[in-house]
Amino acid sequence: MIRVKDIYKSFDDKVVLKDISTVFDKGKTNLIIGRSGSGKTVLMKSLIGLLRPESGEILYDNRNLMTMNKNELKSLRREMGMLFQGSALFDSMTVLENVMFPLTMFTRDSKKDREKRAKFCLERVNLKDAGNLNTGELSGGMMKRTAIARAIALNPDYLFCDEPNSGLDPKTSLLIDDLIHDITKEYNITTVINTHDMNSVMNIGEKIIFIYEGEKAWEGTKDEIMTSTNKKLNDFVFASDLFKKVKEAEILLNEEG
Repeated sequence: MIRVKDIYKSFDDKVVLKDISTVFDKGKTNLIIGRSGSGKTVLMKSLIGLLRPESGEILYDNRNLMTMNKNELKSLRREMGMLFQGSALFDSMTVLENVMFPLTMFTRDSKKDREKRAKFCLERVNLKDAGNLNTGELSGGMMKRTAIARAIALNPDYLFCDEPNSGLDPKTSLLIDDLIHDITKEYNITTVINTHDMNSVMNIGEKIIFIYEGEKAWEGTKDEIMTSTNKKLNDFVFASDLFKKVKEAEILLNEEG
């Protein structure tokens, strides 16, 4: 579990995050949503220690990231897995070598043990026979799955995903969503996903935080979104005709019931 208390962050005179408090639950897919420039990326970077808020607390199972020294922060990052927006795979490495990379960086395991763990992770994301491929031979979906395998290589307690469906077609996006959700449940990970993809929200949004102009404007579940009266949230979620129709159908069903 990650507990955020009264986070405040600014750049020069511009306030980017203001008094944000929430809890990211263990064993759940926790989503951060909001328009571009709302502050959701700054929030995620603050969560993993890449940015330092001016005030507030970020508690990892009661350990305060804000007061950690360099060694303590390094130890905490050993417990984190990261799935970057562009996958961030190394072109000079094979798929297997990419997955082994965090094991080489953070463990003293033998090469044989590192390879064994990496192969297990690749098999978990249905890439059992892809280890010897170069990254240039991978489709977009295969790159994401390789990145997920690398993110779980250290058996993390916390998994952070930045726009995991960026650049993917709808079918592949659904597969990636389901994979992240299944891994979260299987390993009881605290998963935090930064996304603007409403299909992801409605598919795997167990806990959703809506950020509006640097403030937490709403939080709830994917089911609660459908009945929300929060105008800012509704303007964001139901901007497309598809979700407007879903909302209208939900209201109609409630009236008839």
